[in-house]
Amino acid sequence: MAIASGNGVETVRIAHELVTQEKLRPVSAAVRGVAVVEADPNDMSVGYGGLPDEDGKVSLDSACMDGPTHNAGSVGAIQDIMHPAQVAERVMDATDHVNLVGDGARRFAIEQGFRPENLLTERAEEIWKRWIAGRNDDDRLWPLNDTNPADPVLQGEPRPWGTIHCSVLAPNGDLGCCTTTSGLAFKIPGRIGDSPLIGCGLYCDNEVGSAGATGRGEAAILSGGSWLIVEKMREGMHPREACLAALRRVVEQTERAARWQPALWKDGRPSFGLTFYAVRKDGEFGSATMSGNRRFAVATAEGGARLESCAALYS
Repeated sequence: MAIASGNGVETVRIAHELVTQEKLRPVSAAVRGVAVVEADPNDMSVGYGGLPDEDGKVSLDSACMDGPTHNAGSVGAIQDIMHPAQVAERVMDATDHVNLVGDGARRFAIEQGFRPENLLTERAEEIWKRWIAGRNDDDRLWPLNDTNPADPVLQGEPRPWGTIHCSVLAPNGDLGCCTTTSGLAFKIPGRIGDSPLIGCGLYCDNEVGSAGATGRGEAAILSGGSWLIVEKMREGMHPREACLAALRRVVEQTERAARWQPALWKDGRPSFGLTFYAVRKDGEFGSATMSGNRRFAVATAEGGARLESCAALYS
């Protein structure tokens, strides 16, 4: 089976087909599956068409992890490469490193045959220009409060972040996962989120299960959320309950942090969104979100590719 964030119905369909019919290893099936979103200019949170950093540059983060070898690869703050997940896979397979960042990651990608190209679409550039015209002096300190009224895409909403995560379970029980993103819109150049950090934006253990995150990257980083979920499943928790347990940990940590960063806390709960996804080695799966009515994508032999509802910590 394959599980992904709500923007991944086609991703899980592709990944499920690759792992069952073409017998591709799960991590490669996940990487190939997310490629369809990385190349979609209409998804403004991942790859081509993603919203840029402060300088107007599209800067991407991605990682993948292979269950059988317990190896991983990632790229952070890479520019001009449409499929950073595939570069991360090459880091994993062709080097003894786990992380490559910035210009070094870009140079490695070109060395591996990836073609540099402009990832900034006209739509994303126009939104960035509107944001520049109305940015706040304290924008770097309180990105959660960025509600530029001049921009209809951002009006009334926190600065958008988005990602796609995909975890895949093969028929033989092997696991693999991938997370890829353009990260927080209008971020400080050089910022990386949770997506390229093993244990934060993704993690898998071939003896237990696989997990990943989308939403506020800093919260996933500070909680080690994906690693925590896998460990909760190791203790016997259902994947959905493990995701909820990780969210409760985030709530505890955020309540403490809000003494110094009040914008993180509103109406007795975290003011940001965060969603976790998980699959256990026995095929059980689940997802949980901080609040609201969010959905996740899943593909199984019995039900095909579809959307299901996330459990919500706050209704």
